[in-house]
Amino acid sequence: MKQGESRANSNKRLRQEALRESLSAGGHVEHVIEIANKLTTLDSALENTDIQRLKAGADIKLKLIGKYLPDLKATEHSSDPDNPLPAAIQIIHE
Repeated sequence: MKQGESRANSNKRLRQEALRESLSAGGHVEHVIEIANKLTTLDSALENTDIQRLKAGADIKLKLIGKYLPDLKATEHSSDPDNPLPAAIQIIHE
């Protein structure tokens, strides 16, 4: 457990790391890349049904990946009670 990290956040981080390893070992990301390469390769002609099947397979794999590794849309900040985060942070644009 990292210093200043709650047990719940530590457990969540460990579970996410384990899921990343599992997804990586399962080759899901690599399979999506292979499908993308098949769809963009102009050397071979694909039938419409083949294209639909490849796209459906990629969508399923991406949804599986997104279920366990969602896109980061926000950053969570936490602090310890002895050293709290400031109430407001001013952003200066130059």
